[in-house]
Amino acid sequence: MPFRIGQGFDFHPFEAGRRLVLGGVEIAHSHGLRGHSDADVAAHALANALLGATGRGDLGRRFPDDDPQYCDADSIQLLVTVWRETAALGWRLVNADLTLIAQRPRLAPHLSEMCARLAQALDADASLINVKAANPEGIGALGRGEGAAASAIVLLSRE
Repeated sequence: MPFRIGQGFDFHPFEAGRRLVLGGVEIAHSHGLRGHSDADVAAHALANALLGATGRGDLGRRFPDDDPQYCDADSIQLLVTVWRETAALGWRLVNADLTLIAQRPRLAPHLSEMCARLAQALDADASLINVKAANPEGIGALGRGEGAAASAIVLLSRE
């Protein structure tokens, strides 16, 4: 049975006046992430991992930020589209592992909801998705609270 591994990474700076969405979950915070879409770094990293595993480029090429139809787009819906295209190619998800990196807000209380939301987007059992958070301990731009990042890895199989 062939397997493919994909890795994705995304980061966005914080901006006042925007809502914060991570892993498809809206989180109360003073700032949201700046981006053409809702800037959900978890959904973006996961979509990039799927695109990478199947050799289909990246999220920016698939949904260009200069295309007005993706302005303020729901990143979970972009992930659903990427997953449906992936599944249509005959791939199934073995597992996905995501790490969210942010100094603030505290993400631990939201991780299980993110896991459930991402699993729903991938039409997968939540046991196949792992979402965790890392605190950058004050180091660099993320540690100064200037934004948030996410890293994702997926394993796909095809019979």
